[in-house]
This record gives sequence, structure tokens and C-alpha cells, in this order.
Amino acid sequence: MPLSETARPFGALLTAMVTPMTTDGDVDLEAAAALAAYLVEHGHDGLVVNGTTGESPTTTDAEKADLVRAVVDAVDGRAAVLAGAGSPDTRHAVALAQQAADAGATGLLAVTPYYSRPSQDGVVAHLTATADATDLPVMLYDVPPRTGLRLSVDSYARLAEHPHVVAVKDATGDVATATRLIPSTGLAWYSGDEALLLPFLAVGAVGLVSMAGHLAGDDLAEVIALVDAGDLPAARDAFAQLLPVVDLVCGSGNGALRSKLALALLGRIPSPAMRLPQAAAGEAEVAYVRAALVAAGLS
Repeated sequence: MPLSETARPFGALLTAMVTPMTTDGDVDLEAAAALAAYLVEHGHDGLVVNGTTGESPTTTDAEKADLVRAVVDAVDGRAAVLAGAGSPDTRHAVALAQQAADAGATGLLAVTPYYSRPSQDGVVAHLTATADATDLPVMLYDVPPRTGLRLSVDSYARLAEHPHVVAVKDATGDVATATRLIPSTGLAWYSGDEALLLPFLAVGAVGLVSMAGHLAGDDLAEVIALVDAGDLPAARDAFAQLLPVVDLVCGSGNGALRSKLALALLGRIPSPAMRLPQAAAGEAEVAYVRAALVAAGLS
């Protein structure tokens, strides 16, 4: 049966939204609003803005706030809107959290601080300060391939005691550790890796934070619903049908580029433009994505 709102504080399927941009490189708020509305109408009960897929390292604080406002308005209460509050600078992360709350976000995505590789005490202090900054519920984001560190078991235990910390986006790829942490922390666990959705759900995860959801939201939501209903064989078969889409979006290592390019080719955003250091797709990449969309039955 479907889990309660307490068990799923941000819904079951969230997509880490791209940030649409014009060909001149400006944030396209109108396109972002339209994309958010489309996603909510196709299987999503949550969205994440200003995350990695949203190119948050290259957008300004003012652009981030404008994007939250535009998406919140477009969603109009139909889905959770989590705003990334990630920075290697704790004071900056706190400021991002506060401006996200002011802009109407319903939750925060707080990534472990990157580049400087602080101690676990420093990581806990950083994330605690972010969680203290507002009254919004917080999803921790553990993604060691990008940050250069991962949260320890002890750090999870300490952070789980914070009243605002309610969930985790787990992009460690470590299902075994999640199996231990889900019951011990009591946090709502979300897979941060489409390819591991079924294993994570099998050990107690409640949903997915996705990139492939840009293209297959209804189908991913159905997989989760089938697991909820206890029909694992049907869920497995349904997910197997989605592997070409998962491979398309996630297989290159640059999900933001692939997501934007696919969305633009399908006419769901006006342009696949990205900001440097993310370079535009070359002719071979465009041809590959176009062919993959056809092969997956999406175009």
C-alpha cells in the first residue's frame, strides 16, 4: 500500500530539474515553470531545483531565488519543491537555505560540503547549521563521487537527531550500508541512482530523486507503485522497459547535458543551452541522443 506522508515527506518520485537557459545563457524562468508543470502532470510529487543537474555551481544566488519562486508558482501546491542549499562555505549554505525559504520552497536539499574535504565533525556542523537556518524539512544529499567524502555511520546517527532532518538522497551506490542505516536512523531514504532504484526500494527506501524522470516520470512512478503493492515481478519487468531511458540520461556521466538535450529535442524546453564549464553537445552527441530517443519510443 502507499506509504504515509510521514514516511514519504517529499513524495515518491522527484526529478532533479534542469535549469532551462536561453541561447544567450540567461536563466529561462518561463521555460522552467512550464517544465515544472509538465513534470507534476507526469508522475511527480516532488521536484528539486538548484541541484547538480540544475547547474547550481554556475547560477547566481539571485537566479536561484527567482527559480524557486517560478517553480513554486507553477506547481501551485501540487508537489513538494526542494531547493538546493549546497556550498562548500557554511555561511553561504545558510544564506541559500534562508533565501530558499523566503522564496517559498517546501524543503531543502543539503549536500555534504565539497572540495575542502572537512572532517566528519565539520560536515555534521555544516549540515546542522544549514538545517538550523530555517524551519523547512531537510533532505541530506550524500554523493561522494562529487564531493570527495561521504557521511559516516556516526554522522548519520547524529544528524538524524535534528528535528528538521527527515530524509536522505543516497547517491553512494552502497545498498548494504543503506540497509543498516534506514532502520537505525528512521530517515526517509531516497535512491539517488535510477539504476539502483529496485535494490534500494527492496531494503526500505521510499522513493527516487531522478534525472531520467524528465523523460519517464509516469513510468518510474508506476514502478514505485508496483513495489508498494508488493508486485515485485511486475515492478522488475516495468523497470527493465525503462533501462534504455536510464542509460540515455545517466550513462554518459553528464546527466544535465543529456537531460537538457533530450528535452530540447522533444520540444519540452526551447534550448539545450548550458553554462561553461558545461560545454554544449557536439554533433555526434546530438545524433546519439536523437537516435536513442527514437529507440526508446520517446520520439
